[in-house]
Amino acid sequence: MSAIAKLSISQAPAAVILIRLMVGLVFLSEGIQKFLFADKVGAGRFAKIGLPSPEFLGPCVGGFEAVCGTLVILGLLTRLASIPLLSIMVVAIYTTKLPIFLESGLWKMAHEARTDFAMLLGLLFLLIVGAGPWSGDARITKNRSNGPRRTN
Repeated sequence: MSAIAKLSISQAPAAVILIRLMVGLVFLSEGIQKFLFADKVGAGRFAKIGLPSPEFLGPCVGGFEAVCGTLVILGLLTRLASIPLLSIMVVAIYTTKLPIFLESGLWKMAHEARTDFAMLLGLLFLLIVGAGPWSGDARITKNRSNGPRRTN
């Protein structure tokens, strides 16, 4: 069995599509907005919070969010697509929510970070359980298991 097929196997229930839609649509939307409104949520925001090379980083992060968000929605290479998105969320929490915690305390940070934490946990869930039966991943594993078999 190929590595892609192994990554695609999932015993998750069909309802996991709801988590995929929640996570994928948020990332797709945010990725597109990093291009449409670069000064507010893309390179301009990255420069404001002190990230290096914001002119490069903004479109790069936006591209990963849009492409990986689409893959999550489709349930295609879901576990693989979750990894860069998890990295993006960890950096986002560290660079934007940790300063709020240090300046204003737990409750202000908890309020500001609710979407970030929901996305982080949703991605961890998808990484662990996979895309479920209504997904591109399920089609990959089904086609591999129903494909031609060798006989000796």
